[in-house]
Amino acid sequence: MKIALLGYGKMGKVIETIALERGHEIVLRKDEFNTYDGLSTADVAIDFSVPSAAVSNISASFNANVPVVSGTTGWLEHYDEMIALCNEKKGGFISSSNFSLGVNIFFGLNEYLAKIMKQFDSYKVSMEEIHHIHKLDAPSGTAISLAQGVIQNSDYANWTMDEAKKNEIHIEAKRIGEVPGTHTVNYDSAIDSIEIKHTAHNREGFALGAVVAAEWLAGKQGIFSMKDVLNLQ
Repeated sequence: MKIALLGYGKMGKVIETIALERGHEIVLRKDEFNTYDGLSTADVAIDFSVPSAAVSNISASFNANVPVVSGTTGWLEHYDEMIALCNEKKGGFISSSNFSLGVNIFFGLNEYLAKIMKQFDSYKVSMEEIHHIHKLDAPSGTAISLAQGVIQNSDYANWTMDEAKKNEIHIEAKRIGEVPGTHTVNYDSAIDSIEIKHTAHNREGFALGAVVAAEWLAGKQGIFSMKDVLNLQ
């Protein structure tokens, strides 16, 4: 399979290594210094860039009739535009805040726990996420996805990084060293606390998940999620 890498930073290089190990060919390594030459020859594009470049990368892929796997976060104010373009071009698209298998299992646990805790109003939910100092957006896309998972399965209405009101989830974002990613969901009451936590040890889990998603998406049309890729429905 021919893969276009849109974003060639640390994550892009890890994705490249795993893709090559799995027998794929890299036809484009797109960074800020080169063009999209080679994109149209790809079977699938993997976007791990920066928020300011994501929309251009995704748009260029759809316009070149190349399906896209995007792990970039911080650009979701343009998400509906990209969905519309994907549908217009009859493209294929998977956008996820986190491609790690473990994190996607964690998403399921989070939603299940939220359903249970909905009946116990003595507990207040909050979240903490820790990432490396190079991460540009805060809170992380994964933390936002976790908050949305709680909101969809409870009486909470919103998340905030400020002091939380009764129906809001407080998210604390920390940037420390080279931490790949740690996410904690905490339910706290006057009597006790319940906590679930996911800790990434390196970037390889994110990269492998992205390559697996790209393998699954190649040749498909439509809007999909990691639940589709991993059959976690």
